[in-house]
Amino acid sequence: MSVEVLMNVTPTESRVVLVENGILQEVHIERQVKRGLVGNIYMGKISRVLPGMQAAFVDIGLDKAAFLHASDIVTSIAGDTIERHERPEPNITSLVHQGQHIMVQVVKDPLGTKGARLTTDITLPSRYLVFMPQSSHVGVSQRIDDSEERERLKKLAENLSTEDGYFIVRTAAEGTEEGALKGDAEFLTRLWQQIKKRKKSQRKVGVLYEDLNLCCRVLRDFVGEEIERIRVDSRTTLEQLKTFTDDFIPELGPVLEYYTGDRPIFDLFDIENEIQRALDRRVDLKSGGSLIIDQTEAMTTIDINTGAFVGHRNLEETIFNTNIEA
Repeated sequence: MSVEVLMNVTPTESRVVLVENGILQEVHIERQVKRGLVGNIYMGKISRVLPGMQAAFVDIGLDKAAFLHASDIVTSIAGDTIERHERPEPNITSLVHQGQHIMVQVVKDPLGTKGARLTTDITLPSRYLVFMPQSSHVGVSQRIDDSEERERLKKLAENLSTEDGYFIVRTAAEGTEEGALKGDAEFLTRLWQQIKKRKKSQRKVGVLYEDLNLCCRVLRDFVGEEIERIRVDSRTTLEQLKTFTDDFIPELGPVLEYYTGDRPIFDLFDIENEIQRALDRRVDLKSGGSLIIDQTEAMTTIDINTGAFVGHRNLEETIFNTNIEA
């Protein structure tokens, strides 16, 4: 299987696509003026507590106050002890109070009139591990099926865990040597120490940690060693990626290359037209059916229609085949 990653970078926007056997499989877009906040860690200040909603609004320096539900609050936040009532559903008033400074992480970007969704359960991902400062146990990705490998990775994660926190082993770690996991663990531990140090010196609302840019995140989270080529049309971004891969994913260094073609990079494999078709509200299926996609503040709805596809045997089979294709 031929797998290739194309990166189109401009001053205002970065776009990354994953192509398998010449067919577009994934599209990731990040605009500089609307860069995603998920994964960022902030020093926030409780601006309002709402007992009726069991939630609080938190000022993290954005235009809209962010939203923190009681269920997303842990009892210990990097040295800040928050008393939790001894019952399954704690009262928000016993967890936080107006004017309190609190360290939070964004789990959902703002949308429409709604602010960002927050949690105090901080997680820091790397290539092979996810560091969980408030956790007391290790975990292994469910996508790793081999029981012996799961047990091996679990023991390694337990050995790498410290009083600062524990680790979840990611899917990419399957078959990885102990040295690579140790390197990731040391990096995440150092990063957490830096965040805690920054937190102590910053008692005002603001950013404590920003997640990687789109291009680096794609390499960290989605790219495997089976990638044949990673082509980038920006020299500056290419140099950043070379530095990043040298430090964290050295096996990907040899497949990085600067795109020098006469045509725009996304003209390869007809990417631009594929993206436009994918962004249409209506997506036609090969069978004759279609998808209708609508986004609102509360949810994204996908309506699957059989359309011109009438099937062969019965209604149940027709609906099933349409859903499978969708």
